[in-house]
Amino acid sequence: MTEAKQREKGVPFFRSIQAKYALTYLLVVAAILIVMNTYPVLMAENMVFASKESTLKQQALVIGSTLAVSETLTREGVEQTMALLEEAPGTRILVTDASGLILYDSSTLDSRLGDYALTGEVVWALRGQDASRAEYRERAIRTRAAVPIMYHGMTLGAVYLYEYDTEQAQVLLSILANLRYISIVICVAALVLVVLLSKTLTRNTVRLLSAIRHVREGEYSHRVESLGRDEMAQLADEFNQLTGRLQTTEEARRRFVSDASHELKTPLASIRLLTDSILQNDSVGMDTVREFVADIGEEADRLTRISEHLLALTRMDAGAERAREPVELGVVADKVAHLLSPVARTAEVELRCALEPACALLANEDDIYQVAFNLIENAIKYNLPGGRVEVGVTRRENRVALTVTDTGLGIPEEDLPRIFDRFYRVDKARSRAAGGTGLGLSIARDTARLHGGDITAGPNPAGRGTRFEAEFPALREGDGR
Repeated sequence: MTEAKQREKGVPFFRSIQAKYALTYLLVVAAILIVMNTYPVLMAENMVFASKESTLKQQALVIGSTLAVSETLTREGVEQTMALLEEAPGTRILVTDASGLILYDSSTLDSRLGDYALTGEVVWALRGQDASRAEYRERAIRTRAAVPIMYHGMTLGAVYLYEYDTEQAQVLLSILANLRYISIVICVAALVLVVLLSKTLTRNTVRLLSAIRHVREGEYSHRVESLGRDEMAQLADEFNQLTGRLQTTEEARRRFVSDASHELKTPLASIRLLTDSILQNDSVGMDTVREFVADIGEEADRLTRISEHLLALTRMDAGAERAREPVELGVVADKVAHLLSPVARTAEVELRCALEPACALLANEDDIYQVAFNLIENAIKYNLPGGRVEVGVTRRENRVALTVTDTGLGIPEEDLPRIFDRFYRVDKARSRAAGGTGLGLSIARDTARLHGGDITAGPNPAGRGTRFEAEFPALREGDGR
């Protein structure tokens, strides 16, 4: 199976964004639960341990100070002194001499009188230092504390206290059990929320992926519903705008191919008909043959014009870089008017020019010439005998404009928005008779826009006819130098 087909089948769940979102959230929740189940318990243990160690040490210090009344410790003296003290319940008390021999043991079950106490805490106490330790073991808190019995700087012995507490241990266990119960509840809730959140967060992604597949199959009208205001919603909006442009481009391409095919088919069909008429009729005279050949030449010229216009549009669509230089718009318009003067006289159309000086722009001179030629030639060809064409060049602050006004039949208002579309003609029969291809105005406008300008069309303000205006950015100081 190819990679493309695997992608169409869908991404496996464990490789999907939804799974990655879910895993990320679960890892975060797990980290929080681990901290929640360790840090509070450790803090509680430390607080309990510190409290118990401090309490036992204080008790040991009281006992030690009570026993430090003479230079020596004896079993009888220690027992008499301890009998006067109130012992804490649950606490075992050992008193040793300087060698570690146990002189007193509060336990009656496993008394160690006469033995030596060699625990770490007693050893430290016999060296003159306080020692304490607490630990949790076998569901109980075991606390030990030992202090030296000092008399005028001498260590007479040590007091050792041992506490076995199950009640405080049970409190710690209950805290831990409650934390585990809370953790289980949080885990279940987090799992449900993770599934819902991951689906919510990836919903737009899945829909966008599905929409991309539809567009890839040619459904350019497909759109994605934008939900929310986050980055995914913005991405969906961008996708809709992109598909809208693709749809417009595809419709224009299809219309262009259809119109181009139609425009090329018409002269080709005429040429084929004329050649068949000559070849299949043996009695055709030379005058008729010459007439047919002349018609074939006209159709061939028309094919040439269509091909040249199509090539010009292709070059502009490709965005080829143009060489730019300062161009005087009035000079170019004057050249075009001078060239088309014979055509105007033949059509019985008066051609007038009103060209202001210092109307320069930064552009390709051939392109500006082509724009002016198309506008002025159309104004002459689609005028009426006895009509008039007025060509004007003006400067308006940082813009220069070429206006071409005619007194012809004009363009219906409903056709004005489409006259710059490729192959669009208001009067197809008259356009073909005049040799038009329906591409001239489209080329002129695309050329103007290529140089930062534009062309607009509207009715003649002075009366019947049409007014075209091509506007460009004026040449600024330092441009083209």
